[in-house]
Amino acid sequence: MDTTEARRRFAGSPVARLATVRPDGAPHVVPVVFAVDGDVLFTVVDHKPKRTPRLQRLANLRREPRCALLADHYDSDWSRLWWVRADGEAAVIDEPAPDHPGLAVLAERHAAYRRAPPGGALVVVTVTRWSGWSAAP
Repeated sequence: MDTTEARRRFAGSPVARLATVRPDGAPHVVPVVFAVDGDVLFTVVDHKPKRTPRLQRLANLRREPRCALLADHYDSDWSRLWWVRADGEAAVIDEPAPDHPGLAVLAERHAAYRRAPPGGALVVVTVTRWSGWSAAP
């Protein structure tokens, strides 16, 4: 799968899994909603309930910015399976300005963010490598 197709499929996925590294080296994976602008991905801490405002993913990214996001499609017809991984480096912006372009891209994609702009930290991932696989040629 070429980069253009990988980016297209990833951008169309409703959810991705964000993989980060804990301080002890163990993996940490959480589902996230996101938006894509070229080779930059945005995700934000939003209003959905959390166990704590001190999220492990943010602590992990502050310590080790390398991360990966995975989007995939499953179907009982295995000829329709695919996955795309975006490897990159993240920056955590604890208090993004209301006019940050990442928030605008997220609001454009997610109606919930237009109704209630998220007030939490913004994660900006610069993708350094797109990779993927598809059962269909």
